[in-house]
Amino acid sequence: MHPFARNLLPAAVLLGALCGNALADDPKAALDALNAKLAPLGAAKVEGTDKIGDKTVPVLFFGTRRINGNYDAVDGIKKQTGAAATIFVKDGDEYVRVSTNVLTPEGKRGVGTQLAHNKAYEALGKGERWCGVIDVLGTQLDSCYDPVRDAGGKTVAATYVGFKK
Repeated sequence: MHPFARNLLPAAVLLGALCGNALADDPKAALDALNAKLAPLGAAKVEGTDKIGDKTVPVLFFGTRRINGNYDAVDGIKKQTGAAATIFVKDGDEYVRVSTNVLTPEGKRGVGTQLAHNKAYEALGKGERWCGVIDVLGTQLDSCYDPVRDAGGKTVAATYVGFKK
């Protein structure tokens, strides 16, 4: 290894650790990181329906990547930041979890469950980001939610990130 590169390696590792720590316990930064993982895949869209959990819901795609039942992005955010993360698809007036690292009391992923009608739900209905403390499947979390729009500007989904209080 070149001596110059050998001297930069510890600095690069430290910078990476500091950047990762900057996202820890910051739901806005972690939500931005989740959205940044999804954006390069392409525009959000819904196509067809599928059963997830005990519900039949629209299938959410980012570009050609199917999100329903795909946990790469949410598990990546958990690994990167320690945050709970969910991607919801909009089904009528409801938001249904189709990709999540949030577990039910039985220890299973909470897919097929709906977003409660709370302040976050109200903000998403207006097309707005919402951040604050909220109960997610029985746990108090410092959270942020973002609406996700398709190429035409219609809200078709939502992203969520939260940290235990």
